[in-house]
Amino acid sequence: MSDDEEYTGEGDPEFIKRQDQKRSDLDDQLKEYITEWRKQRSKEEDELKKLKEKQAKRKVTRAEEEQKMAQRKKEEEERRVREAEEKKQREIEEKRMRLEEAEKKRQAMLQAMKDKDKKGPNFTIAKKDAGLGLSSAAMERNKTKEQLEEEKKISLSFRIKPLAIEGFGEAKLREKAQELWELIVKLETEKYDLEERQKRQDYDLKELKERQKQQLRHKALKKGLDPEALTGKYPPKIQVASKYERRVDTRSYDDKKKLFEGGYNTVYAETLEKTWQERQERFTQRTKSKLPKWFGERPGKKAGEPETPEGEEDAKADEDIVEDDEEVEEEVVEEEDEEAEEDEEEEEEEEEEVEEEEEEEEEEEEEEEEEEE
Repeated sequence: MSDDEEYTGEGDPEFIKRQDQKRSDLDDQLKEYITEWRKQRSKEEDELKKLKEKQAKRKVTRAEEEQKMAQRKKEEEERRVREAEEKKQREIEEKRMRLEEAEKKRQAMLQAMKDKDKKGPNFTIAKKDAGLGLSSAAMERNKTKEQLEEEKKISLSFRIKPLAIEGFGEAKLREKAQELWELIVKLETEKYDLEERQKRQDYDLKELKERQKQQLRHKALKKGLDPEALTGKYPPKIQVASKYERRVDTRSYDDKKKLFEGGYNTVYAETLEKTWQERQERFTQRTKSKLPKWFGERPGKKAGEPETPEGEEDAKADEDIVEDDEEVEEEVVEEEDEEAEEDEEEEEEEEEEVEEEEEEEEEEEEEEEEEEE
């Protein structure tokens, strides 16, 4: 047997048998893997099919639920619109009933005014509504333009009655026209009467206001005030002082007005000037201390200088006193500056001590924290 035959094993039946056995084992193993994979694949396909069916059912269910929800929302919206419409109709009907009652009352009042004697007052003062605190005129003024327009439409709807002239002949139409003409004449007459009544009321109100002014003028004169003081011509006195002060502020309005326009600064400047003048007069009227008479050669006299006259000695004494005062003032100022510097140094030292104490406390806290850790 050659070396090549030993290496490859060709011609050896045992070797060939072993190789065939290996191939058959591999084939069997692959078949098992393939069958297992096919089983697994079929299971996955079944699960996927079930999930798709479940998803389709869920989509159908969700679509039905959304349809029901949309139907429910639509019904709710229709119900809400219907309720709002019914409420609006009720409000319109109630308002129409109120307007009808008001129209009936107005007609009755007009009839009573016509029947009543003309010697009575030309106007009456309406009382305010006890509930809201507003009169009917004020409530009318507070209404919006839309509300007034709506009330006008409702009022005209039952004031202006429709003409039922269908099937009327010529004679009946003439009678209807004559009736309408008489109604127009009647309304124009009432309108003229009301306009004249309003003019009379305006005149009476003007006369009453003039009487009231005359009474207020007499009242002011009795109190010793200006005749126009109580008629509203001048503004009232204002209270600028605190209500907790015991002294009553009796200043007039002009005084207080000037005070806030810068008058206080003027008063303060005048007070300072007056104080300065008083102190200056007191200083000039003080008793001046004179030096004793020097009998002999004056101190500080140099050789060759003339003798000092008597009047100049007093003047020089005054100058020496002024110089001494200035020196004393300078010394006082220097002492005050030194005291201020000492105070500042003490404050700085105290601040440094406080900072050192705070640093020591922080270090102690850090050490305690480290020990706890």
